[in-house]
Amino acid sequence: MQGVEVSTVPYGSAVVLRPRGVLDGSTYRSLRDQIIQTALDEPQAVLVDIAGIDVPAASAWAVFSSARRHVDRWPGVPVVLLCGDTATRAAIDDAGVSRHVPVFACAGSAIDRINATSTPRLRRRARAELPAALPSLQRARELTAEWLTTWSRTEMISTVKVVVTTLVENVLQHTDSDPGVRVECSGQSVAVAVNDTSRAPATLREAATATGRPSGLRIVAALCRSWGNAPTTSGKTVWAVIGPENVTP
Repeated sequence: MQGVEVSTVPYGSAVVLRPRGVLDGSTYRSLRDQIIQTALDEPQAVLVDIAGIDVPAASAWAVFSSARRHVDRWPGVPVVLLCGDTATRAAIDDAGVSRHVPVFACAGSAIDRINATSTPRLRRRARAELPAALPSLQRARELTAEWLTTWSRTEMISTVKVVVTTLVENVLQHTDSDPGVRVECSGQSVAVAVNDTSRAPATLREAATATGRPSGLRIVAALCRSWGNAPTTSGKTVWAVIGPENVTP
């Protein structure tokens, strides 16, 4: 079965993805994960030029709706389709995809609409690749405190340190991966994202461990505004967004 190859082309502050090949059940997930991973780098938008893909079954168009749903929760980067062919646009409409993913004839018109309807956000971000070893827990806490102090968000340090420790600890306990840590500040909120090479999604487990301590992700869920998993081409990213309402005075 022919696969889908994806090339990436910068377009100003946005990114154009150009998939080529057959989009079907065997290639659905790889294309979805490529779109999500591109969005996690937080360009202005992800513009998917679909001129080079063959879609034998209409149900496969849903890959773009699926990717958009993942990205809408975090990091909230627009995902749109580029298509100048009338018949293909009709097929996308018939599949119900255009209700969730806007379709534009060209990149220029897509960016014009995004610029007209969105408010630019200043995002400060920092990241680090840590080894798969227990000292990474302390290092993640230290880096978090340094970054938030630099961004004048010291009131968030205590809560964010608990979240980043828990997410890194999950990577060390449940995978063989070196955890990649990213912390970013946007407006009044702080996001933490930790990536690994396991495709198994992070899930809420029992309410408490055998010692009576709440499970790790239940702690995260209690301390943040929202959290979730983002599948990537190499594994997954587990993220959490902490707002001012999550910080104890």
